[in-house]
Amino acid sequence: QVRPVESGGGSVQAGGSLKLSCVASGYISGRCGMAWYRRVSGKDRELVSRIYDDGTIIYDDSVKGRFTISQDNAKNTLYLQMNNLKIEDTAVYYCAVECPSGDSDLHTYWGQGTQVTVSS
Repeated sequence: QVRPVESGGGSVQAGGSLKLSCVASGYISGRCGMAWYRRVSGKDRELVSRIYDDGTIIYDDSVKGRFTISQDNAKNTLYLQMNNLKIEDTAVYYCAVECPSGDSDLHTYWGQGTQVTVSS
């Protein structure tokens, strides 16, 4: 069983920076990707950034140029460097390990989330 655990959240002023970390315990296949999602209060969870098993990275347009996702060589630790934070970045941030299950299915292992609050 894979269990991601996030850390690094907190409260910052707009324009500031935070770095989130995620450490995933359990066996992670080399075919798994890892991702950061966030949920703004009252809204659906949305993808922030993902790193695929081959190293390809995608970002949501809202964070492109401000956030950077990275992964340790062991592939069980994920980071999200967040710069120039905006009030609208306020959310609970979740780490996810996304692994293939069968030929066309994915199984997602979710962390419990870490709160990021950006104030003016």
